[in-house]
Amino acid sequence: MAALTYLIYYCVAILLASVFGGMIPKWWNLTHRWMEIAVSFVAGIIFGVAMLHMLPHAILSALQSSAQSPHATLLGLMVWFVLGFLAMFLIERFFCFHHHEAPADHSFDPPHEHHHDLEHDHEHGCSHQPHSDHVHDITWSGAAVGLTLHSVLAGVALAASVMHGHGGGTLPGLGTFLVIVLHKPFDAMTIATLMGRSGWSVAAQSMVNALFSLAIPLGAGLFLLGVSPDVGPVWFALPAALAFSSGVFLCIAGSDLLPELQFHHHDRWKLSAALILGLGVAYLAGRFEGHTHNLPLPNTPAATKAES
Repeated sequence: MAALTYLIYYCVAILLASVFGGMIPKWWNLTHRWMEIAVSFVAGIIFGVAMLHMLPHAILSALQSSAQSPHATLLGLMVWFVLGFLAMFLIERFFCFHHHEAPADHSFDPPHEHHHDLEHDHEHGCSHQPHSDHVHDITWSGAAVGLTLHSVLAGVALAASVMHGHGGGTLPGLGTFLVIVLHKPFDAMTIATLMGRSGWSVAAQSMVNALFSLAIPLGAGLFLLGVSPDVGPVWFALPAALAFSSGVFLCIAGSDLLPELQFHHHDRWKLSAALILGLGVAYLAGRFEGHTHNLPLPNTPAATKAES
């Protein structure tokens, strides 16, 4: 099956997941505990895909195709990795969107009082400064913009993963697809919940969520345009795109896991088990993807033998 066909199937499934996520607040009253467990599980998959799939594949692809020295090649890839992490970090810092709580949780409500306490700050906002009376409330428009930018980057990651694996993979891009299709409902639910608390109608929520669901195909399309034959060979762009995407995914995973580590002392065993289970799913997804790197690395005995 052609890589583009896989990408279309993945995008359709992600669109459906986004629509489903936007309807969750209307169908179920999720509890804080189950939401945290689900977030830990998905964050484990994100972390595993970033570090066990994207970054290793980026390194191997770059070493096999680059004419530079291995040191220069690796340094260039790590620059792209840092840029991906920084891009996601700045999106979260300035748009303050990555906030996954149960729809009934009070953390979406405007705070009525302010105490100089770290745990209280964490519960009632997304970027409070301790020992300050300033409150940074979450708005649905800010969340929508931030999540849209995040989704465009995720679309780039999906297209890069599929294009990388199409040469010999059984299910190219499966790990990245799982990350996005499982994380997308949380994002859509965030927007729908915030809009509902701001008094917007169900029709308005559905319209915004429908537009938001198109961000993944938009990112994938932008990547495909950037690596079209008219622009340049796809393998020149793939290692950098994979390294950049792994940095993006690492930042997303950290955003979900680190607050839990510092502020959620309850259910530590369950949350830890969910994280480990997510890592296991990421590892197994890599086995199902099935693509390999058969070209010998430069400056290795295998490469020397191949050249002779």
